[in-house]
Amino acid sequence: MDSVIGLDVGGTVMKAAITAADGTVLHTDRRPTPREQGADTVIAALVEFAADLTYAATDRHLTPRALGVAVPGIIDEAGGVAVFSANLGWRDAPLRKLVAERTALPVTIGHDVRAGGLAESRVGAGRGSRQFVFLPIGTGIASAIVLDGRTLSGAHGGAGEVGHLVVRPGGQPCPCGSAGCLEVYASGASIARRYAERHGPGSELTAAEIAARVVAGDAAACEVWSEAIDALADALAQVTILLDPGLVVIGGGVGDAGETLLAPLRTALASRLTFSQAPRLVRAELGDAAGSLGAALLGWDLLDDAARSDSDRSQS
Repeated sequence: MDSVIGLDVGGTVMKAAITAADGTVLHTDRRPTPREQGADTVIAALVEFAADLTYAATDRHLTPRALGVAVPGIIDEAGGVAVFSANLGWRDAPLRKLVAERTALPVTIGHDVRAGGLAESRVGAGRGSRQFVFLPIGTGIASAIVLDGRTLSGAHGGAGEVGHLVVRPGGQPCPCGSAGCLEVYASGASIARRYAERHGPGSELTAAEIAARVVAGDAAACEVWSEAIDALADALAQVTILLDPGLVVIGGGVGDAGETLLAPLRTALASRLTFSQAPRLVRAELGDAAGSLGAALLGWDLLDDAARSDSDRSQS
């Protein structure tokens, strides 16, 4: 059976999926990302994992035809180069070339959040939606803009960086160099930090734990949660006015709070819109498998594009 390998490289874990043409997942695997050992070690581990996945496919009587790799940061998708990733420490890493040389497969490189958006578009919560925004809220915040089953990368590979919309001008500094960015107020890391600031040392909790305290009526948790929702609503109002999406699919660890997040966010967003129609807000369906599934879909798209090109050449 023909198959494609999808590999999602995160700051903590590399996740993989081998899929059939109909999207069926035939095999999954994961390995830690050795980012503490430096960018070169991460790249070597990625390439080694890709090679091992080709052997795993063969062992299962599968024929790997292509390999998709999803990575964070700024990506030159056409050139197959990971231009910059703060989390993984690399600059101008020629990932497509390195993986292709080791696996002897056609390789495509994509952005991790856009790959997740592609997966949610085709096999997740965005099925049937012509235009929507995928918004994973985790340690950071980014988004994927999905149009007719394809994701928008932008002229320089930076489309969808909604986490760096300024929602509080002159507010708290952001690692990006600006101040008042959405990510400073509404990411999982910032929610945890702002809660700890109110309670002092020893009160560190995850965003999921804080969401549970919101349900229980914890005053400080409710205050921090409300501030995050207000910031998200301000950002989504800008996104709505600019893009007019019919749907926003919210994922990541904060998105896992479900209606504890979505119900007040719907109300807050609607209150900020005057002439624009608010999009539907729903929870993502694919969890942390979205990136690897999306990477595999990129691989299938690569094969489809190549087949169309061959067909066009034969007819000309």
